[in-house]
Amino acid sequence: MALDVTINEDLRNEGIAREFINRIQNYRKDSNFDVTDKIEVQILKHDAINDAINTHKEYIASQTLAANIQLIENIDSDAKELEIDDEIKTQIKIVRVL
Repeated sequence: MALDVTINEDLRNEGIAREFINRIQNYRKDSNFDVTDKIEVQILKHDAINDAINTHKEYIASQTLAANIQLIENIDSDAKELEIDDEIKTQIKIVRVL
């Protein structure tokens, strides 16, 4: 029996989405947000992640209690650096929704 270890675009995008969920949850914890706090997420656009974020936006939002997730061209200077791997580096900003 052979195992196919080829990673297609769908699997790659799902992996990126799961990685973003993990990073957003860690960011929430580091920011001392309550587990029930709703948030808004801004992510600096990056060619390697845009499709993954757009495709899995609802899933990411449901897992992180995000009321809104935006891919944006420019981000505030107080955004946090985010590194998915050696090739994917972007910035993210999370704000608690009142």
